[in-house]
Amino acid sequence: MHTPHTGGTAGENYIDLVASIMERRTRNDRPLAFVHTYGCQGNVADGERISGLLEAMGFGFTQDVNEADLVLYNTCAVREHAEDRVFGNVGALKHLKRRYPDTIICLCGCMVQQEQVAERIRNSFPYVSLVFGTHVIHRLPELLYSYLVRGKRVFELSQEDATIHEDIPVYRDRGIRAWLPVMYGCNNFCTYCIVPYVRGRERSRQPEMIEQEFRGIIDAGYRDVTLLGQNVNSYKSGLSGDKADFAQLIRRLDAIEGDYWLRFMTSHPKDCSIELLDAMADGRHIARHLHLPFQSGSSEILRQMNRRYTREQYLGLIKAARERMPDISLTSDVIVGFPGETEEQFAQTLSLIEEVGFTSLYTFIYSPRPGTPAAEMPDPISREEKADRMNRLLRLQESIAAKRCAASVGQTFRTLVEEAPDEGHLSCRTAGNVIIDVEGSTDLIGCFAQVEVTSARNWTLSGVIR
Repeated sequence: MHTPHTGGTAGENYIDLVASIMERRTRNDRPLAFVHTYGCQGNVADGERISGLLEAMGFGFTQDVNEADLVLYNTCAVREHAEDRVFGNVGALKHLKRRYPDTIICLCGCMVQQEQVAERIRNSFPYVSLVFGTHVIHRLPELLYSYLVRGKRVFELSQEDATIHEDIPVYRDRGIRAWLPVMYGCNNFCTYCIVPYVRGRERSRQPEMIEQEFRGIIDAGYRDVTLLGQNVNSYKSGLSGDKADFAQLIRRLDAIEGDYWLRFMTSHPKDCSIELLDAMADGRHIARHLHLPFQSGSSEILRQMNRRYTREQYLGLIKAARERMPDISLTSDVIVGFPGETEEQFAQTLSLIEEVGFTSLYTFIYSPRPGTPAAEMPDPISREEKADRMNRLLRLQESIAAKRCAASVGQTFRTLVEEAPDEGHLSCRTAGNVIIDVEGSTDLIGCFAQVEVTSARNWTLSGVIR
């Protein structure tokens, strides 16, 4: 069950050749692939294109790694913990490869784009067959064919920044939420972040291609579509060439008829324009939800992070957003324990959180990434102190969320019924990205419904469908 992206198929000759080889090689009725993606929604979108190519090569899909003819991990490099999980799972595949020697094991994504990681895979995991980076997904059929014919491991980590390949098929699991990349790469070079080094410079898709794919997603019945980019509001292609470019794009998509919500992430405060906030306020389908990472409440720490805005500028954006959309839901990312962060600077982060009153936060203890400037900065704060700061931050956000949830009791929200986590219970998402649990039939999944909040427990909500 999937929705293909309109367009041709990348590497058609290699696709046919791989399909022919795998038909003879499989131990199943048809070749099966196990694909697992780590990390952000951008990685999820990459995984959908990888799966689209695999399906074009004749693969079906399995959730059981032991059944798979091909095992592929699509990796993330943002934090060390994610890398450790990948290496643990890849290590466990040694026994699978010993049992089924023809199993093809592939690693791709941001993590393997790092030279030291690729070298570790080369030296410590000899049973990994194919390693490829974020810039050559379109060449997967060619790379897989090379491995199958030559029998030698393939490492392809080159960066081809200039070209966006629009002819890659997309395999989306049947559902109600969809992810749509509008640009790739990043030019910001925040000192803690590895993304510009593994994803390359910013490249934006043409608006015509985005609109074509968007229409296909809506026609296929998806109801909640998120536009993606490492810094989505730096989109600059085929439009006016100024900071309103992304605002113009979402206005163009919002004009398309249908019953859906349009979202976007992730936004960088330095590129969050007043034009964008106006477009959100004017939109018929645009969710009143802005994910705007602030990372730190200290202007000095922001300067060391190379974020290129101040605390005051960030709060100015929040004020402007609320003036235009009093009901807007605000979420954010925050890093605790950046190298050299003082107690006073951390207190500024807490005060910003209290002043804004975020709906929710994605919180991280700083994780050094080799190859980034921050990894070379003196870091005298102990792990224990960073953990204590994180606990204090979480307690503050939980208290804010609890008050916000309590204030929601008695209010009615338009929601999208997403899933049934338990029999007789449904999970409904508001435009502000808040989940409300209700009782109801699975027939409602995929439908919009008015839900009245009847109770709040800590930061969770329950309600009834009206």
